[in-house]
Amino acid sequence: MFGQRAMKVENMLKIKEEFDYKSLSRRLEMQLDKQIAEHERQQKGFKDDIERIAQEAQVRITEAEKGYAEALERERLQYQNDYMDAISKLEEQWAANKQKHENEKAKSSMLSASMEVAELKKLFENETISRKAAEEEIDNLKNQLAQWKRSEAAGNSEILKLRKMLEDEKCQKAKLEEEIAVLQSQLLQLSFEADETGRNLDRGETVKLPGALDSPIPPFMHQHLGDSGVGEKASMAKLFEQVGLQKILSLLESEDADVQIHAVKVVANLAAEEANQERIVKAGGLKSLLTLLRSSNDETIHRVAAGAIANLAMNETNQDLIMSQGGISLLSVTAAKAEDPQTLRMVAGAIANLCGNEKLQPKLRAEGGVKALQGMVRSRHPDVLAQVARGIANFAKCESRAYTQGSKTGKSLLIEDGTLPWIVQNANNEASPIRRHIELALCHLAQHEVNAKDMIKGGALWELVRISRDCSRDDIRTLAYRTLTSSPSFQAELKRLRIDYG
Repeated sequence: MFGQRAMKVENMLKIKEEFDYKSLSRRLEMQLDKQIAEHERQQKGFKDDIERIAQEAQVRITEAEKGYAEALERERLQYQNDYMDAISKLEEQWAANKQKHENEKAKSSMLSASMEVAELKKLFENETISRKAAEEEIDNLKNQLAQWKRSEAAGNSEILKLRKMLEDEKCQKAKLEEEIAVLQSQLLQLSFEADETGRNLDRGETVKLPGALDSPIPPFMHQHLGDSGVGEKASMAKLFEQVGLQKILSLLESEDADVQIHAVKVVANLAAEEANQERIVKAGGLKSLLTLLRSSNDETIHRVAAGAIANLAMNETNQDLIMSQGGISLLSVTAAKAEDPQTLRMVAGAIANLCGNEKLQPKLRAEGGVKALQGMVRSRHPDVLAQVARGIANFAKCESRAYTQGSKTGKSLLIEDGTLPWIVQNANNEASPIRRHIELALCHLAQHEVNAKDMIKGGALWELVRISRDCSRDDIRTLAYRTLTSSPSFQAELKRLRIDYG
């Protein structure tokens, strides 16, 4: 019984709940219909407003277009009226100007007629005055003619004197031309002899080591080669006697390039004699040679002038003058421009001679001398490389002397400037002059402990060992051996590599 009541209550609750849901659903549907009707009413009102605004805008646009069209028409009519008025005014002005021009033309014709009459009167008066002046001039000329006739006799004698002076001048000119021809002939002959001697030059210059090795030789040096050398020396002496050094140097300023070249060759061969070097410098020869390097674009002149400077650079006093007059900068520029190996050889020889002066080394490096030597190895010509190697050897020798004297303590400038790799690379060069100079440079660098670390790192130790064993020169071989055995750094490296060397 109790169970049936419970079920009845539960069923009534479910029926009531379903009735509530249906009632709520109907109420929501009524609200939704009301909202939809309200929305449709608002939408219709919005559309009506839009149509009304569009109609008003169209009316305003139509009115504006009509107003602008009327204004444009009024403005066009105004401009047309102004244009017609302007044309009328211009026509009136043109008519007035035409009338004025005709009046002025009539007046000017009358005025020109009166002016012509006045001008004719003035011309007549001028002619009358000119006639009187001409008559006076005729009288003066008659008087002058009489005077000229009186002075003609004296004039004739003066003319004879002038003719005689002219003939003397012609004779003097002919003598001078003959002398110039003789000088040029002697210059050409001497230049030819210089070229012949230059072909016999020994290109194996060496750098002097204390007590044992050879002294440097200039790259363009007159040498006594049998009868040819004696003959050329006699020609030089004859040239000094007949011409004089000053005249030879003056030919360096000639506008003829061939004359300049031959003159430079003569100066170069004269400079090969130590006795002539001081005279050449005092006479301004060094300055003229440097001027040629600076101003000329002819590589032949550069080559021979550099050879002459190389010969003058054998003298220590001249070396100071070359540096003070900017010679090293000019040689460096010439080296950078040159393409001919012989030009590079001459320039390298001149710089190599300057490298042998330890007082000039800082300035030599600062003005690009060492860099110029490094740059000239691009040639790969053995003669050029021999001179570069000689310059490096001279530089290293002077540094070695400075270390010994205590005036230098730091690392070698050659190592600082990156020259060591090239030195090591060419230490065993097939050309004996190159190899000999490089071997000397290595020995000089290795004598000082401050350079040892860089030399070991750069592979120079093995070249020193080779030189101490295989070098054909006893003095260089001995120097390399003594350097290796006296250097703690080299000995330590050899022991580390387990090489017995002592």
